Amino acid sequence: MAWNLTGTYLESCNCDVVCPCTTSGLTAPADHERCQVTFAFHVDSGNVDDIDVSERNVAVFVDAPQVMSEGGWQVALYVDASADDAQAQALGKVFSGQAGGPMAGLAPLIGEVLGMERVSIDYRDEGRRHAVRVGDAIDIEIEDQVAPQFGEDGPVMRLTGMFHPVNSTLTIARSTRSRAEGVYGRSFDFTGGNAHAAPFTWSG
Repeated sequence: MAWNLTGTYLESCNCDVVCPCTTSGLTAPADHERCQVTFAFHVDSGNVDDIDVSERNVAVFVDAPQVMSEGGWQVALYVDASADDAQAQALGKVFSGQAGGPMAGLAPLIGEVLGMERVSIDYRDEGRRHAVRVGDAIDIEIEDQVAPQFGEDGPVMRLTGMFHPVNSTLTIARSTRSRAEGVYGRSFDFTGGNAHAAPFTWSG
């Protein structure tokens, strides 16, 4: 299977800003007893085995031990309801790691797949603000951070040289809203917590 995807992503977790999991390559303990994180992706353009998956969205929820590199992750996958059957299957293969690529590198850490659902996913990039709503389950908005000395129009702060499946450079961001209800028995409010955003270009 040959495939390529280009787009943007956002991430929100229950760690404080900045997340020790991200800055340690998953080897430092999270700030809380479990690491719970949502990754959301908007595919600007993409092709998976000759199936066009452009303008589709995907979200991945992870509930992991405090030290993520120990494995045993519980993972749920959400695919855009606007995708037809072929697109949903193609995106499922890429974002589950079955088609290789960056997500395949995380597959050995997964202990349980909670499920895969097709739901409405609304993803928005608006300057320094990025937001996603995943059905009735997840509602997140994050804001990229700027040092106050530079004012609102200053440069966004970034982490570089990261070991991360999406990009080695991520914005330093904070969740202005991060709530969930009924994510496979989990509900949370991580508003004010750690977040990141970045473009991504994947292929396999």
